[in-house]
This record gives sequence, C-alpha cells and structure tokens, in this order.
Amino acid sequence: MTGAEALRRAVRTLSDAGIEGAARDARRLLAHALGVAADRITLVAGDELAPAEEAAFLEAVTARAARQPVSQITGRRDFYGLTFRVTPDTLDPRPETELLVAAALERPFVRMLDLGTGTGCILLTCLHNMPFATGVGTDVSQAALDVAAGNARALDLAGRARFRRSDWFTGVPGRFDLIASNPPYIAEAEMADLAPEVRDWEPRGALTPGGDGLDAYRAIAAGAPARLMAGGRLLLEIGPSQDAAVSALLVAQGFPAPEIRRDLDGRDRVVIATMPGDPDTCGAA
Repeated sequence: MTGAEALRRAVRTLSDAGIEGAARDARRLLAHALGVAADRITLVAGDELAPAEEAAFLEAVTARAARQPVSQITGRRDFYGLTFRVTPDTLDPRPETELLVAAALERPFVRMLDLGTGTGCILLTCLHNMPFATGVGTDVSQAALDVAAGNARALDLAGRARFRRSDWFTGVPGRFDLIASNPPYIAEAEMADLAPEVRDWEPRGALTPGGDGLDAYRAIAAGAPARLMAGGRLLLEIGPSQDAAVSALLVAQGFPAPEIRRDLDGRDRVVIATMPGDPDTCGAA
C-alpha cells in the first residue's frame, strides 16, 4: 500500500468517526508514522509503506478515531514557534494561550513564576524570549513536572528554569516580577459539553477545579500580593465569561483596574493586573 492509498483510507475512517479536519489530522499522523515533516507528505505519498510504517499509521488512526488528540498520539505540540512534548498528564497547549505569552513579553522581567505549568509551555516560551530571565514552574502533578523538566532540557533552558511540586503558592519562596497562569477554569456544569478530545483525554485537574470554576482564581488572587514585587505583573488566562468575576477577585486583593485582552475570536481571554508600588523597585531584593 502506498502512502497516498493509506491516507485516503484514513481520511474516510476519521470522517466516519466524526472527526473535524479529518484530512489534516490524517496527514499529520502519516507524517508521524513515516518520521517526516508534515509538509513533505506529498513528496513521499507515492512510495510503498514498509510494514512497520503501515502498522504505526493504522495504530495512530485508530487512536484518533477514538478521539485521542493528535498531540497525544504524536507526543508533540508546536506553541509560539517552539515544540513541546505532550502526554495525557498535561494540558495540550492551546493557540489562545499564546496571547498570554505575547502579553508577558511586552515588558522585561527577571524572575517569573508559572502556576500550574503543565508542559511548561508558558514559562519556557517566556524564558526562551527573555534570555536574562529565570523562572519557576509549579504543578500539583509530578508527572506533569517531569514532562516540563524534559521540555526544559530539550529547549536548552534547564539552567534557567526550575520546577517545584506545589499547590499554587504553597512552598514557593521569594518574590517575582511576573506571575502567569493558565489555571483550571471550566465550571463543573460545563464539563459534559466539552469535546471528547478534551473531556475524555486531558487531565481533569487541569480543566476544572469543580464548582463555579473560579476556585483557582480565588487562590491565586489571595496569594499573589505576597509573591509579587512592586510594579510586578500578574497574567491569567480566563474563560470567555469570567472577566468580571476574576477582575473583582483581583480588585478585592488590592490590584487596581485589571486589563482584559481579547483573543482573535473577540472573546475575553487574558486578565493583566499590576502590583501597586514604584515600578523602579521591580526586581529589587
């Protein structure tokens, strides 16, 4: 069987399974099975597949038809120009989270804290683009921390990034001039409506804190003032309807007038709050 024949069969299989973008996913999975870049599939599609390649592709297509995310099958996800290892123990980095990273990079920072780091994509991308900075990533999941540490090594950032098992600020010493987080924010009542790729395959603790979805923001808002330097920034990814509630939590903790950034679809996506005080002292001991 040639690659082109296998690809056509895979597209039918994925389409019958209700996968949106079946042709795109099939090409990515064939590239993974062949060990080539996705943009080279056309060049090799006429070649006969080796038995091992055909078996690997069939296994990948079967997994995708069961609604496992492509990134988990291939074990990798591109984010902000970098590639990150992804496993079922980590949240799949989303394009929307790139908005948070872009906002973080608008101002220099020297010491960063990433709460709920997962793959480490936020922390490591920020450090990659801020060569003089160091940072700490925390997570309650040791399995996720192991993935993040591996990504740091792969990106040659292990010397500037440290990872600590922690429930938000518990056990995190010192102060930072940038704190960022994409915390679990989906309300319990909304979980059933998520796509199967998310609901059934991604770690539940990275998706929802239960209840109204705001518990993580309550903890972060309460703990951030003691961990931010004067003039330091707190950046939080939020759900599309949570801007007012999260802003109110931050204002109650002394953060004046948080800024809301919208994503490309016009949905509220990132809250930016600044610690009161003289910005000239930011970075001081």
